[in-house]
Amino acid sequence: MNNISVIYFLSGLNETKNHQFVLFSLTLLYYCLILLVNIFLVVTIILDKNLHEPMYVLLCTFCMNGLYGSTGFYPKFLWDLLSPVHVISYAGCLIQALIMYSFALGDLSILTVMAYDRYLAICRPLEYHAIMSKEKLLKLVCFSWITPFCTIGVNIFLASRLELCSSYIRRLICSNWSVVKLACFPAETLINNIAAYITIIIYLFHGFYIVWSYLNLIKTCVNSKENRAKFMQTCVPHLTSLVTFLVTVLFDVMHMRFGSEDLPQNLQNLIAIEFIIIPPIMNPLIYGFKLTKIRNRILCIINIKIK
Repeated sequence: MNNISVIYFLSGLNETKNHQFVLFSLTLLYYCLILLVNIFLVVTIILDKNLHEPMYVLLCTFCMNGLYGSTGFYPKFLWDLLSPVHVISYAGCLIQALIMYSFALGDLSILTVMAYDRYLAICRPLEYHAIMSKEKLLKLVCFSWITPFCTIGVNIFLASRLELCSSYIRRLICSNWSVVKLACFPAETLINNIAAYITIIIYLFHGFYIVWSYLNLIKTCVNSKENRAKFMQTCVPHLTSLVTFLVTVLFDVMHMRFGSEDLPQNLQNLIAIEFIIIPPIMNPLIYGFKLTKIRNRILCIINIKIK
C-alpha cells in the first residue's frame, strides 16, 4: 500500500451521529473557553513585569503548551463532528500524532522543570537566584519544548517507514502506536517498540526526579511553618496538575497498548482524548485561583473593567 496516498478512516465517532450538532456546540464552547483562559493567563504574565519570575514564566510556558495541544486536536475534531465521513490524510495523521504526544510529553517536561524550580526555591533559597538565572531559565524552557518534540519526532519517523496494510483507525485521533499496528509485517515494528520503550524510560526518569524533589521538599517543610506555607501556595497546584496529567495519560497509554477493543466505543473515545480535554482547562484555572499574584492581578483587571 502506498502510504502517502492513503486516506485514513477514523472510526471513533460512529456512535455519535444522532447527537453531532449538540456535541459540536458543546465542543466549540469548550474549545473557546480553553483559548480564553490560557491566552488570558499568558498575556497577563507577559504584560505584568511583577510576574517575570521563573515560576510564572514556567506557568506561561505551561499554558502555551496547552494551546499548542488543543489547536492540534479541536479544529479537526469539530470538523469531523459535522462531516458524514471521518477521514484524515497519511501526512495529516502523522502530524496530528506528533502534535498530540509532543504536547503530552511537553507537559511532563514542564512539570519536571517546575518541580526543580520549587526544590531550589524552598530547599536552597539562598542559592535560588544565582542558580535560576535568566539564561538557565531559557535553557530549561527550551529543554521542555525541544526534547519532547524530538523524542516523538523520532518515533513518528520510524512509523513513517513502515508499509501499512490497512487504513482504518479505531480512535478519534491518530497516535504513533495506532499507525504502527497497521504495519503489514509485525516483525518490522521491532525498532518502533524499542524506540517507544526508550521514550517511556526517558520520561520515567522525569517522574523519578519529581518524586525525589518532593521527598526533599516535604523533608524541608516539616519543621518550618514558613516553608509549609510556601509548599501549600506553590506546590499544591503543581501536584494537582501532575496527578491530573498522570491519570489521563496513563489511561490512554495502557488502553492503547493493552486495552480491550470490546469496551463501549464512547468509553474508548473518552480514554483516548481525556489528556487533551482535562489538563488544558484545569491547569490555568488551578494556578489562576491558587497563586496569589496571579489571582490578585486577575481581580485587579476585573475591577478596572467593572469601573
